[in-house]
Amino acid sequence: MEQIIVQGGRPLGGSVRVNGAKNAALPIMAASILTEGPTVLHRVPRLTDVETISEILRALGVALEWIGPDSLRLEPTANGPVEPPLHLVREMRASVCVLGPLLAMRGAASMAMPGGCVIGRRPIDLHLKGLRALGARFEAEDPYIRAEAGRLRGAPIDMAGPRGSTVLGTANVIMAATLAEGRTVIDHAAREPEIQDLARFLNACGARIRGAGTPRIVVDGVRGLHGTDHSIIADRIEAGTFLAAVGAAGGEITLAEACPEHMRAVLGVMRRMGLEFRLDGGELTARRAAPLRAVDLVATPHPGVPTDMQPQLTAVLCLAGGESTVCDTVYPGRFTHVAELERMGACISRRPGKAIVRGVDSLRGASVAAADLRAGAALVVAGLASQGTTTISGTEQIDRGHEDLEERLRELGADISRVDGEPLRAGRRKSA
Repeated sequence: MEQIIVQGGRPLGGSVRVNGAKNAALPIMAASILTEGPTVLHRVPRLTDVETISEILRALGVALEWIGPDSLRLEPTANGPVEPPLHLVREMRASVCVLGPLLAMRGAASMAMPGGCVIGRRPIDLHLKGLRALGARFEAEDPYIRAEAGRLRGAPIDMAGPRGSTVLGTANVIMAATLAEGRTVIDHAAREPEIQDLARFLNACGARIRGAGTPRIVVDGVRGLHGTDHSIIADRIEAGTFLAAVGAAGGEITLAEACPEHMRAVLGVMRRMGLEFRLDGGELTARRAAPLRAVDLVATPHPGVPTDMQPQLTAVLCLAGGESTVCDTVYPGRFTHVAELERMGACISRRPGKAIVRGVDSLRGASVAAADLRAGAALVVAGLASQGTTTISGTEQIDRGHEDLEERLRELGADISRVDGEPLRAGRRKSA
C-alpha cells in the first residue's frame, strides 16, 4: 500500500503549470459518444479518473489513443454497446455522464448507480428528471437503471435541487438535448466553468447551445455532431490546492496557465486570510505576506467557493489566528478530513453541515488517511505546514484528481515523497 510522506515546515517557492480540469475533461470525453468522426482533446490530465472513464468509453465502442503527453484522440462507433461495465461505474460518480449521450445517440442505456468519493448522499434523481422530460423512459432493476428512448424531444426543464443546481445533471441534459428535436430550455442550470467548457466543445462539434454560465441554458437540437479539436480549461481546483499549500506552508509560488477568472471566490477568501496575488499575463503569483487570519466561508455552487476547495481551505484555517466557521451547503457531510486534521493537532468542532475551526500556532505530523480525493489534498496541505513527519494513506484517492502531486510539490521546494507503506491500522476506514 502506497503512502505519501511529508516532512513539513518548508516554505514553498517556484513555478508550476496548472493541468487541464478533470471535471471538464470527464463529461467532454463522454460527449464524444455523440459525434461522428474523430475528436482530439488537448490538456487532458493523466489521472485515474480519466483512466476509468477511458475504460468505460472503450467498453462502449469508443476508440481512444494518447497522441501526446496530454492529447487524447477519441473516435466512437455508430452503434456500440449501451451498458458500461459494472465495476468501472462503481469506481467513479462521473461515470453517470455517459447516460445522456447514450440515450441521445443510441436510444438506450443500462448502468448501475455510480460510485465515487464518500462525501455524503449524492442521488441522481435530477439527472433522471431532466432526461425524462426529454422523453427517456427508465426502469429500476437492482443494481441497474435501464433506459430507452426514440429521438428525444426538447422541453422546458427545471434543474433546481435542494442544495442548488447539479453540475453533472446539467451536463447530462445538455448533452442529450444537443440531438433532441426542437428546443430545450434548462432553468436553474449549473453555472460552473466546466459546464461552459462542455458547451464550447459541443458548439465546436456543431451543437447550438446558448447561455452556458448563466442559470438559463437554451439548446436547439441538431441532427448530428462532428468531431473537433478542443483544449480543456485549467483545473481551478488543482490551482486552488497549490494556493492553499503556499497559504499553509508560506513562501511564494507562481501558477502558469491558471485561470483566475474561474477562481474569484477562492481568491477573495484567501485574500481575507492574508495571501497576496499578482497577475502577470498568464501567470498568477501568490505569497503569504502576513500571519493567517480567521475567516468565515460557505461552500456553494458557482460563482461561490467550490465545495471541492472546502477541505483544503479548512486545512489552511487550522493555522489562522482566531475562530473560523466553515459551512458546506453543497455536501453538508463533506468533513471526513476533520478527524484526520485533529490527529495533527487541529482544533475543530463539528456541527451539522459546518465546522468551527479555532486556529492553533502549529500542526504536528501524524499518520492519517485520505477517505476521499479532496480530503487527501487537504491532508497534504496540512502536512506541508506541520512540524515533523506526516504519513498519508489512501493515495489512490489523491491520484484520482492530482497528477504527479509529489513531484510537482518537490519542484516548489517541498520535502515530499511516495513510498510503499504498512497496511492501514485496524479500525481505520479507507474508502468506498
